[in-house]
Amino acid sequence: MGRVEGKVAFVTGAARGQGRSHAVRLAQEGADIIAVDICRDIDTIGYALSRQEDLDETARLVEKTGRRIVAEPADVREAGQLRAVLERGIAEFGRLDIVIAQAGIAGMKGTPQWQAWSDVIDTNLVGVINTIQVALPHLSAGGSIIATGSVAALMDVSKVDQPGKDPGGIAYVVAKRGLAQYVHALALHIAPQNIRANVIHPTNCNTPMLQSEPMYRSFRPDLEHPTRADAEPAFHVQQAMPTPYVEPEDISDAVLFLASDEARYITGTQLRVDAGGYLKWYDYHV
Repeated sequence: MGRVEGKVAFVTGAARGQGRSHAVRLAQEGADIIAVDICRDIDTIGYALSRQEDLDETARLVEKTGRRIVAEPADVREAGQLRAVLERGIAEFGRLDIVIAQAGIAGMKGTPQWQAWSDVIDTNLVGVINTIQVALPHLSAGGSIIATGSVAALMDVSKVDQPGKDPGGIAYVVAKRGLAQYVHALALHIAPQNIRANVIHPTNCNTPMLQSEPMYRSFRPDLEHPTRADAEPAFHVQQAMPTPYVEPEDISDAVLFLASDEARYITGTQLRVDAGGYLKWYDYHV
């Protein structure tokens, strides 16, 4: 028996990176998957987003575990698209137990800057709310909602020398702070139904979002065209432990725990998987 055997998980941003890792990890532990991703670019974002073939590869990897998957393109900014895919998945699998609101974009160096701001807010905050709102009518006692925040939401980014200080980058921080507050309030209101909601805050994670030219430029603004080799030493500034980033699988382990019955009394938590990044910013407090 897997740790989420017989459960069904709805995963956004599932075509690659953390979302793919979460979908595959949950499938390895017995869950069937309803997976969505945008599968096209957003004009303001300076790196390529997922494609249909990426989502197809996630489906292949899930099926390789022996579990079932419904995988279709959907834009989290559009609640109707999410609802349509989710309802097709539930018709196939008969239930919904786990919601992983993972889809997100980084707007650093996005252009036009204020449209990049809006696209990041609409994806990273409104998209999380859309995901959870379309799923809530289908969740029952024992359900688990997990949203992906960011340790960036917990940092003081008012200093002008911080990576991602442009509007698209600051929108990322604002959105992740907003979703953290939203899930905190949500958790209180759904607790009487025995449904849980938590946020995981990763630090730098080794995904296409991090390994992108706009992110390299944010960490190395002194260079016109920094490479990964130029930027990677600067990634260490985010963590207290001696690592430039964590891997998607490190976050998936936390997702699996919060999705499983092992965490049945854990709700409203802001769980940091940050290699000590938070410790660099704040003294101890209760």
